[in-house]
Amino acid sequence: MNEPHTTPAPAEAERPLLVRRDQDGIATLTLNRPNQRNALSRALMEGLVRELERIAKDDAVKAVVIAGAGPVFCAGHDLKELRATPTREMYEQVFATCSRLMLTITRLPKPVIARVHGIATAAGCQLVATCDLAVAEEGARFATPGVNIGLFCSTPMVALSRAVPRKQAMEMLLTGDMVEAGWAREIGLVNRVVPADELDEAVMSLARQIASKSPLTLAIGKEAFYRQIDMDLEAAYAYASEVMITNMMARDAEEGIDAFLEKRRPKWQGC
Repeated sequence: MNEPHTTPAPAEAERPLLVRRDQDGIATLTLNRPNQRNALSRALMEGLVRELERIAKDDAVKAVVIAGAGPVFCAGHDLKELRATPTREMYEQVFATCSRLMLTITRLPKPVIARVHGIATAAGCQLVATCDLAVAEEGARFATPGVNIGLFCSTPMVALSRAVPRKQAMEMLLTGDMVEAGWAREIGLVNRVVPADELDEAVMSLARQIASKSPLTLAIGKEAFYRQIDMDLEAAYAYASEVMITNMMARDAEEGIDAFLEKRRPKWQGC
């Protein structure tokens, strides 16, 4: 296992805002502001973007896990930071950074799994909805509670409305109520719900399973999934057919099919 790699943050130099640990081809990025309930300060979001951009170029990493230190996953934006500089310029910078972070996750050519415990609220819920997959402990709760403080969760709405059915998304956005992990799984916000003492193993087992696949195939498939999802049916099939043809001509596809026919394990080349 590699030594932990950290991304320093000037505002909290005594404690790195983000901790990275690599193991078995899986990079775990841990939000490390437990005293602030892992609120997404601008510095933390920038740190996440930088680390994800590094991971995108790191061939040793096959999958990513985003986790939170302390008692909760992420309580959303840092409201104290937002109120400390209540200017339009500041708000533009923060929400532009948040949008960049979410797009970086979606465009990362590697699957990203959210490891959720405690609560995931507002932009924290947005982070869960943005990740490709999510595994939560049984006691985890989710909310988009901005409506309760006069600030509709408009940017979290973008990810939430693309992850869950419309009526359920609107209920969360209009009421601001906390929802339990079981309901989050029913509506598709998370993939799996497990006991708290099984969370780490459940996340890593899923990540290891994904990391065992061809990295080229994962990158092709993830990009294609998000590109076709908003196309009309005919356009989606035309686009997906072209993706399949390109994929079929890759060395990993040839190796995978040959290995299947020959009843052996494939040896991925990543090309």
